[in-house]
Amino acid sequence: MNLPTWITISRLLGIPIVLIALLNPTDAHRWIAVVAFVIFAGTDWLDGYLARRLNQVSELGKFLDPLVDKLLVMAPLMALVGMGEIPAWGVFLILARELTISGWRVNPAFQKEGRVPGAGMWGKAKTVVQIVAISLLLAPPHGLLANSGGLFSFGLRSF
Repeated sequence: MNLPTWITISRLLGIPIVLIALLNPTDAHRWIAVVAFVIFAGTDWLDGYLARRLNQVSELGKFLDPLVDKLLVMAPLMALVGMGEIPAWGVFLILARELTISGWRVNPAFQKEGRVPGAGMWGKAKTVVQIVAISLLLAPPHGLLANSGGLFSFGLRSF
């Protein structure tokens, strides 16, 4: 266990903080959820940077990092489904895609020399887009993405 792996594991602490903030979704609690989500999601960059910088890239880290990312992404999405703010089918599609990609990553046929492949550029870009989108969905509903005609009223909360 090295520092980047401990940072990856610490990202799990963000899940209950975000979920507890959403139990009583007042504007203040929703902003707490957004800030906690962004901070803990930001550790994804930090652990990867440190692993490369300190030459501490490990097979465990390459396996745990995407797993913890998926948990951090899926937990608030499922909470938003429970709150009736996003449709379950959308979250199901995201979950199906994530499970499929994860299955390929750990399948020995897709590994190079028996090693779990690291995330590619498109996977990293997808993670950034998910973090931004989830942060906007966690924000109070009368924010920029509200259905009531905010600055950017895309109606994302009602797909």
